Amino acid sequence: MTKNTRTPGHSPKLTKLHKLSIAGVATLGAATLAFSLAPNHTQTTTNDAAISAAPVAFSQQPIKDVQARVTDQQAGASLKTQAIEAKTKAADAAAAKKAAENVRKVQAASRSVQRPAIETIAMKTVAMKTATTKTYATKTATTKPATTKTYANNLDGWIRQSLDIMKRRGIPGSYNGLHRNIMRESSGNPMAINGWDINAINGIPSKGLLQVIQPTFNAYHVPGTSWNIYDPVANITAAANYAADKYGSMDNVNSAY
Repeated sequence: MTKNTRTPGHSPKLTKLHKLSIAGVATLGAATLAFSLAPNHTQTTTNDAAISAAPVAFSQQPIKDVQARVTDQQAGASLKTQAIEAKTKAADAAAAKKAAENVRKVQAASRSVQRPAIETIAMKTVAMKTATTKTYATKTATTKPATTKTYANNLDGWIRQSLDIMKRRGIPGSYNGLHRNIMRESSGNPMAINGWDINAINGIPSKGLLQVIQPTFNAYHVPGTSWNIYDPVANITAAANYAADKYGSMDNVNSAY
């Protein structure tokens, strides 16, 4: 087999086929390298150019969405607040109504307790007034006889009793006027009768302390006194009533009248 021998300092000669093969490989390698590098570079350049050339556009939709969500949240919070306030007002109103009902119940209970006490007090007051009235009436009835004025059964007592009756009836006269005329007419004898004067002659004699005829006694009789012409008090009071009518008062009579 033939050996490949080299001559020192000489490279082997390439045949035309070898040269073509090498040139093809070199060309293919360069093309591959250019292809592998070119797309990346081209894409980068293109993207950069697109980014640089395109205008920047900011979308408002995300902001609007955020604002809408915030508004919704605020509305929800407001509704929750209103609901809480309404619930609180309702609770307060219920508590106030319950408190008012409790107050009414207490007042009603108080009235139901006080009414019997008030009625009892009123009944006691009426009873006390009735008892006081009865006591006063009893005292009055008891003390009235004790305070009733009494008169002596003599000329002094008769004159004084007549003066009290005359005072109540508005008949004028004094003790001295009555006493003076009594002593002149009858000397103080309630049973005295005049049998000799004109009256006696006419059949109607003068009678009693002040010598009064029966028609005069009947005409000037004072209610509350006896109808007996010889009764001392009745005789004096009727005669004083007659003298007041004819002379103004028994005090003005100094002789037969």
